Amino acid sequence: MKKHILGLYTAIYHVDDLVRAREWYRALLDTQPYFDEPFYVGFNVAGHELGLMPAADTQLKATGCVAYWGVKSMAGAVTELEARGHTLFDPVTDVGGGIRVATLLDADKNLVGLIENPHFPNTQAS
Repeated sequence: MKKHILGLYTAIYHVDDLVRAREWYRALLDTQPYFDEPFYVGFNVAGHELGLMPAADTQLKATGCVAYWGVKSMAGAVTELEARGHTLFDPVTDVGGGIRVATLLDADKNLVGLIENPHFPNTQAS
């Protein structure tokens, strides 16, 4: 059977204020968006895309999926995101096999997932 799922390519967050969100994520990622229009802002983050779209309906945020972003150090990542205004939603949890996950809320109440997974590609120190 042909493999269809290749990995996390895009996570899209619906935001109340696209300009504010663009600047917030630009500072967090320390990079400029590669695509910046009034209807969508896209960032290239290590070969994956973080997209921002204006929220036409706040229900989108409540029913959307959670994208889990790989991190090398869960403790360091949670500390940094909390310092940048994220609120811890689900605490750091060891789900087995050395894998730990947590979710935080960004300024627009989107869930942002973090995963520390020593088994996933691209997790070795560079």
